[in-house]
Amino acid sequence: MKKFELLGIEINKVPLTQLLFNKTMLLAYVLLAIGVYGIYDVIVERYFIDAANAFDAGMHPGSVHVAEAMKEAIFGNGGEVKREEPWTIYIANYMYMIYSGSGIIFLVALAELFNVEIIKKTAAGFMTLGLAIVFGGLFTIALDLNILHMQWMFLTPNLGAGMWLMLPLYSVYIPFVVFEIYLLLTKKHDLVKKIAFGILILSVIIDIIEYYIQAKLFNMNTARHLWTTYPNLTLYFIISAFVASSGIMILYSMITYKKNFPVEFKQLSSFLVKIALACIILLAAYEATAFLFIDKDWANVILFGRFKYDFYIYMFFAIAVPFSLLLLSYIKENSSPFFMAVASISIIIGTYIGRLIFVYGGNAYPMSDRFGTGFEKYGEYSIAKSFIFTPPSINEIFVIVGSVGVVFMVYAILENFLDVSKIREH
Repeated sequence: MKKFELLGIEINKVPLTQLLFNKTMLLAYVLLAIGVYGIYDVIVERYFIDAANAFDAGMHPGSVHVAEAMKEAIFGNGGEVKREEPWTIYIANYMYMIYSGSGIIFLVALAELFNVEIIKKTAAGFMTLGLAIVFGGLFTIALDLNILHMQWMFLTPNLGAGMWLMLPLYSVYIPFVVFEIYLLLTKKHDLVKKIAFGILILSVIIDIIEYYIQAKLFNMNTARHLWTTYPNLTLYFIISAFVASSGIMILYSMITYKKNFPVEFKQLSSFLVKIALACIILLAAYEATAFLFIDKDWANVILFGRFKYDFYIYMFFAIAVPFSLLLLSYIKENSSPFFMAVASISIIIGTYIGRLIFVYGGNAYPMSDRFGTGFEKYGEYSIAKSFIFTPPSINEIFVIVGSVGVVFMVYAILENFLDVSKIREH
């Protein structure tokens, strides 16, 4: 394929048909089409459905139906993002994608610092995948925000709000990751050698800051004691992200390197299996001790209440199954592709369920016990005798599917132009 050079990087002259209609892009189009339909439904439901207003109340004084309609409009009994449960599947998916994508980038930086040759050779592909997953997470969170009124966030800034912690974070983080990928791809080896160590150290620091800020966003929600009493939330986010990331990295390496680079794949799979096993052990140890510190009401509803089966499923898929299969591969010193594939898919499913439990479990009692008589419903004074749970609507799920399409599209475009998955000597 013909190439041209720009700023020291070789860029493929990709035919438009190959760029737009390869298998990965076609899959991305299908997923994005589902996501766009979900977005349309969200916007119609959120902004354009007729609701009862003061005029209706004036025309029909004392009407029970108007009162109920106004209550629904204010408190959101119907619709996709509820007032009584504002942290929903959008947040869970955002967390999963942001933490997993950042976790891949973080693990690659650490491996490069420790001079792991096989990761250095494949770092560009892994970091590009991590960046694509981050963009998928940002696509999701955009729909959780009041997107048609975003201008007010800038016109009336609240620097103490969570969004104002995220804006500067990703304004720095994303360009920095792009620069790291540039250094991995450029032919300007002298420049890379001079600044490589400093960039890696800075990358690790920025990754830690990112997880700290994300933990801070949850710690700010003082009414949700699952989040505020979780011990060392930053560390938990890092460990759980590393487990999810290792599963994604194993699956990616099987798809990308197993057939065309069998020798490198064997080295890579051996390293990733060890990393996954270590991270799973750390996560299991953390989960085993964390609930000794969590607010007892939240611990009870997760371990012995409505979420108990979800929690056991999470432990089964995220820890038990992958640990058993990967340990067997490690002991035999010959990683079984089948075991690795099942283990990586199990990790991805299990850690996603873990994120859902963390977000939805945090909303089990959506307000604090400020009067000493029990937890309150969000925006109301009646006591919540049981947890509040609002399942995601179909359009929310469609948006999540669309976010996966964003991942495929971003990665496919960069792969076509830059050959990021190529084995590179450094």
